[in-house]
Amino acid sequence: MKNYHFVFVALVFAMFLQACSAKKQPSQDRDSLTAKQDEKNNDSPVTEQQSKDSQFPALADRYFGEKPPGLTPKEFAPKIVSPDGLFEGGSYSPDMKKFYFSRKNGKYKKRTFFVISYENNKWGNESETEIRWPRYSKDGKIMYKGNKYRERTDAGWSELKSMGPPFTDKHIMGISVSNKGTFFFDQFERPDTVGAISYSRLIDGKYEPRQKMGPEVNTGTWIAHPHIAPDESFLIWDVVRKDGYGGSDIYISFRGKDGSWLPAMNMGDQINTRFDESGAGLSIDGKYLFFSRGEWKPKEGGGTYWVGKPYWVDAKIIENLRPKQ
Repeated sequence: MKNYHFVFVALVFAMFLQACSAKKQPSQDRDSLTAKQDEKNNDSPVTEQQSKDSQFPALADRYFGEKPPGLTPKEFAPKIVSPDGLFEGGSYSPDMKKFYFSRKNGKYKKRTFFVISYENNKWGNESETEIRWPRYSKDGKIMYKGNKYRERTDAGWSELKSMGPPFTDKHIMGISVSNKGTFFFDQFERPDTVGAISYSRLIDGKYEPRQKMGPEVNTGTWIAHPHIAPDESFLIWDVVRKDGYGGSDIYISFRGKDGSWLPAMNMGDQINTRFDESGAGLSIDGKYLFFSRGEWKPKEGGGTYWVGKPYWVDAKIIENLRPKQ
C-alpha cells in the first residue's frame, strides 16, 4: 500500500478536487468541484466547424500516428498532449477528428483547454477552445458536461443547458451514457470526500429519480468518474480503497446474467500503481482503454501541483478480467 495524501485538483481522461489531508491528493478530476468556476463564463454557444465526412481517420492516423499498445499501458502521445507532464484530461469527438484536452504548462499558468483537429488527412496544431471535458450521446449530437449539456447546431454547439432533475441536486464530476440512454454519474457534496455513483434510466420519455448503486461499487472514498460500457455489460470507475495499490485505483464491475452487478475487481498492477490512476474510459472505436496517471508534488512556498500523463492500453485487458458465467 502506498502512503496516501489528500488535497484536490481532472479525465477526463478524466478526468480536480481539493481534499482534506495534508499528505497526498486523490486523482485528478476532469469535472472537479472547483471547475464550477470555469463554467461561469462558459455558458455561451460555441462556434466550431463540423467535419462533413463522418468516417473515422485511417487507423494509422487515428491516434496521432502512435504505435498502439499491447496489454501493458504506455504513455499516449507524450510529445503532443503532455510535453511537460502536466496533462489533466482528454477525449475524442465522436468522429475521432478532434481531440480535446487540458493542461497547465509553459506560458499557460492556469488550466487551459485545447483542441487538435484532423483536417486534410493530417492532424493540425493545438489551439485553445471553449469546449471542456466533453462526453457525448450515441449519435454525437449532444455534448454532456457535468449536469449540463450542449446541442449540436449548424455553427457548432448551443449554449449550456441544465439537464434538470435528477441531475441537479448535487454536483456531478463525471458522467457516462450507455447506448440505451441510461446515465451513470458520480455526485459529491462538500465537505464530503466519499462520493457515490448513481444511475438514471429513461422511462416513458422521462428520467427516473437517481438510483444509488450498491456496495459493489460504492465502497471506499473519492468514488468518481464512472464509465459505462455501451451495452452496459461493465462499469469502470476510480476509487480509493484499502485493498488498492495506493492513491486512487481503477476498478471494474461486470454485470451478471441476472442483471446484477458482480463484486468489483481492482484492474491489477498493469493499470494501477503507487501513483493516482483515474478517469478511465474506452476509445470511441472501442479498441483501447485510456486513463490518467500522476501524482501531486509540493510547490515552493506551499501548496501542491499535479503532474500527470495520459496512458492507453489494449481493451482486451477488460475481456481478460471478465468472469466466466
